[in-house]
Amino acid sequence: MEYIKIGNVEIKKTAALAPMAGVADTAFRTAAKRFGAAYTVSEMASIKGLVYSDRKTAELLTLTDAERPAAIQLFGCEPEFVAKAVEIAESFSPDIIDLNAGCPVPKVAGNGAGSALMKDPVLFGKMVTALVKAAHVPVTVKIRAGWDPEHINACEIARIAEECGASAVAVHGRTKTQMYSGKADREIIAAVKRTVHIPVIGNGDVDSVESCEAMYRETGCDLVMIARGAYGNPWLFRDIDDFYEGRERKPAPTLEERLDVMREQIEMLVKCKGEFIGMKEARAQAAFYLKGMANAAKYRGMCGKLSEIGDLYELIKLIKSENA
Repeated sequence: MEYIKIGNVEIKKTAALAPMAGVADTAFRTAAKRFGAAYTVSEMASIKGLVYSDRKTAELLTLTDAERPAAIQLFGCEPEFVAKAVEIAESFSPDIIDLNAGCPVPKVAGNGAGSALMKDPVLFGKMVTALVKAAHVPVTVKIRAGWDPEHINACEIARIAEECGASAVAVHGRTKTQMYSGKADREIIAAVKRTVHIPVIGNGDVDSVESCEAMYRETGCDLVMIARGAYGNPWLFRDIDDFYEGRERKPAPTLEERLDVMREQIEMLVKCKGEFIGMKEARAQAAFYLKGMANAAKYRGMCGKLSEIGDLYELIKLIKSENA
């Protein structure tokens, strides 16, 4: 088995869980790590929000030992707030701090952060420099191919990140304007790998052992990162780990196994966030696990009405009785 190093952090060269706002919370990350994710990254937290003592922002930074090695991801576009935000973030003991320079959603990119940083290389460099100067752990950056097809500048941005002291760069092979549509461009990831000397993490359209292997083979990347392919499917990390360890692939999880892991993840979500908020967020998480099974549409509709943990138990009981 091969390993890579991001700064002084050793990571198994299998597959990592990508940061996903509103999805990759502590419960989701713990499930992924339990089944073999090599590395996890928190949901993104606002640099400015941390400085202004945003309680919700701080909640996003909590990491448990079960998730490690794990990074805290920050976003923002004002270097003057970075030092204080890093001080707060490091109180949660991350192994790595990651700068989000790839988020395409309007409320982030529209305010100059996320993927908008790729349109301003000078400001991007200032953000990375400020993070590296303030942090006592390695700093990484997550970027996209570029802003749009006419402005593909991932190589330039990755080079700046390296020059400013970043220890690795993760590249999602889509532009900002693509959002999550179309296909991820593996060639741009390969081009970044040829450009910089720091580790390059490849991200986009990995949802199977085969697509993970293809990402490594076609890009030469140092680590693969999985996002939507892991929705309701933490077993994907197990299958990838088995492949690279030379073990025989295990059978797909049974209905009973899927429902058990779903229940455990949502129970942890409720424990972390309380029943009211936890069950609201559990609606989408539960629906991910039910995709592809018999009567899935009906069950997913019921997921949208989950309000109490007892509702989840009743849904599981119904699914088991109708699929016995």
